[in-house]
Amino acid sequence: MKIKAIFNREGGTFRTTDMAAYGRKVEEVFHTAGHQIEIATVSGSEMRETLERTCRRDDLDAIIAGGGDGTISAAAGVAWKNRMPLGVVPAGTMNLFARTLKLPLDIWKVPEVLANGVIIDGDIGSADGRAFVHQFSMGLHARMVRYRESFSFRSRAGKIAASTRAAVGVILNPPDFEIEFDVDGHKESRHVSAVSVSNNPFGRDTLMYADDVTAGHLGFYTAPPLSPPGVAKLAFDVMRGKFRDSPLITAMSGHALDLHFPKVERKINCVIDGELLPMGRDVALRIHPGELKLLVGADRDGSVIQK
Repeated sequence: MKIKAIFNREGGTFRTTDMAAYGRKVEEVFHTAGHQIEIATVSGSEMRETLERTCRRDDLDAIIAGGGDGTISAAAGVAWKNRMPLGVVPAGTMNLFARTLKLPLDIWKVPEVLANGVIIDGDIGSADGRAFVHQFSMGLHARMVRYRESFSFRSRAGKIAASTRAAVGVILNPPDFEIEFDVDGHKESRHVSAVSVSNNPFGRDTLMYADDVTAGHLGFYTAPPLSPPGVAKLAFDVMRGKFRDSPLITAMSGHALDLHFPKVERKINCVIDGELLPMGRDVALRIHPGELKLLVGADRDGSVIQK
């Protein structure tokens, strides 16, 4: 295969990595496996333009994107719209999509897995046409991200500390709002503190990511209006890996989900794959089964590797 790898030098682990040495290692691994590969290391501000330009090329068989969850989400959206197979080098804090793909989280180990991997048909979600590989959320999560972004941090440790402060702030001041929804024709109204929609249902890991990227449906989760003790209880359930079993969570699944917020009178936010974004009163969420081509690890008989 002919591949181009694009690395965000500002993504988590890459900030403290000798990127010239890393590029040489990636080239060596892929050449040994019989592939041609180009390496580009760019800034975060250059990432999307580089991805767009690369995915329009007709001489490539796949691209590889390296960076944090935001970088990987952006790369997946561009790759999906251009029907370009995508490989992932996880260089961020959480690396949620890489976990779903069961890739090594060590940036020095993942190239060999990808170089000897296979391309599969994976699923991708969209919110009003904007791609997401992990989740769309609002309420508790969106408020926490908004609080976190009000703090200054420059390192992974700083981000974790800011997230902890933000979580405490949300526990003390949980949101409460009304939604109307239609899941594959099932219509309902609810009063909630949180909404989360995932690209395939969450597994049981405490980090809440999908176990499978090929199941073909959205996970839809809501939490009722919560008091501070209720938010603390939900957080405790999540940390124990009991999110799916929590009595505070109602779970559904489907292929098409339409959300409406009937009493919105001010600006509200959602989070799409970790990015805080403004949101209107109506959101259309869809799953696109098999439309994201993914370069993943494979064993000798071609089945997807398990960690």
